[in-house]
Amino acid sequence: QVQLVESGGGLVQAGGSLRLSCAASGRTFSSYTMGWFRQASGKEHEFVAAIRWSRGSTAYADSVKGRFTISRDNAKNTVYLQMNSLKPEDTAVYYCAADNDLRWTISTNKYEYDVWGQGTQVTVSS
Repeated sequence: QVQLVESGGGLVQAGGSLRLSCAASGRTFSSYTMGWFRQASGKEHEFVAAIRWSRGSTAYADSVKGRFTISRDNAKNTVYLQMNSLKPEDTAVYYCAADNDLRWTISTNKYEYDVWGQGTQVTVSS
């Protein structure tokens, strides 16, 4: 089983940047895709970005395209989410998740991700 631990959240002013990290341990070779989701207060989990471990192909939500960049370091079993030009509406708890199934395309469906981290809070002040 894969274990995921997120870090890097915090409080930042609008227009600022943060980099989130997700360290994976355990049976990391069993996960094909790593994703970031977020959950704002009172709302459902929202897909943010995802990346395949092997080829590095990526997918982004329209709301973050051009501002967020997902990357991975296979040697460190770590996935990153670089967040630039942050907006107050980016405020949420950000979760890292692992999809253990090999799919034709990267999934943006939270129900298809098998393992989740504990989350890290990102707050963007206006």
